[in-house]
Amino acid sequence: MSDAATIPDADTIPDAARKLEWAPRGAWAELPADGHLGTPGAAGTTITARNGLGIASLIAAEGSDDALVQALKTRFGLDLPSTPLAVRSATHALVWAGPGQWLLVADDRSGFADDLQALSGLAAIAEQSDGRAALTLSGPKIRDALAKGCMIDLHPSVFPIGAAALTSIAHIGVHLWRVADGPDGAVFEIMVARSMAGSFWSWLSASVAEFGCTLAATGRG
Repeated sequence: MSDAATIPDADTIPDAARKLEWAPRGAWAELPADGHLGTPGAAGTTITARNGLGIASLIAAEGSDDALVQALKTRFGLDLPSTPLAVRSATHALVWAGPGQWLLVADDRSGFADDLQALSGLAAIAEQSDGRAALTLSGPKIRDALAKGCMIDLHPSVFPIGAAALTSIAHIGVHLWRVADGPDGAVFEIMVARSMAGSFWSWLSASVAEFGCTLAATGRG
């Protein structure tokens, strides 16, 4: 008698066992539920997970700079930044990502495929919506928390509203830019590769704990 396991006939396997369900998961699915992190009391920092963004990298096609500038102006009302800056409208942002390169960020993925199609032929476009993990960071102590690992000076005299940078935090590559101030002071948008989200969160959660932190599940910067 053979000791080999008997392979069941496909018809005898229950439907529930045969059907493997894959549910979409956000980059920050493992973050604690909305609430408070770190030192109790008034929070000195706020972290908002940016879920559902449309994100694409744009690299200007040779000889199409003027046409790309006009297309972005017409469709989004945004001027293409030629220096390390971020500009935004009510629904979209353009963020400098290097010479001749930008990130296009939409607050909502609805219609984002049409946005990218409208730019076809004017730029090399790579959809990054599921490849990046984004957060909005704010609060009166957020600069102090970021200073624990950020490689650049975020003082307002050298990193004003609209400034953008490609840098590293705790040895993790990040794309960072400053948006309009909120009620509690400076507000920063930050993106990391989705594969590095867990490592970045490990550093960030430890860095903000000293000051207390309010967590939010989703939102806009």
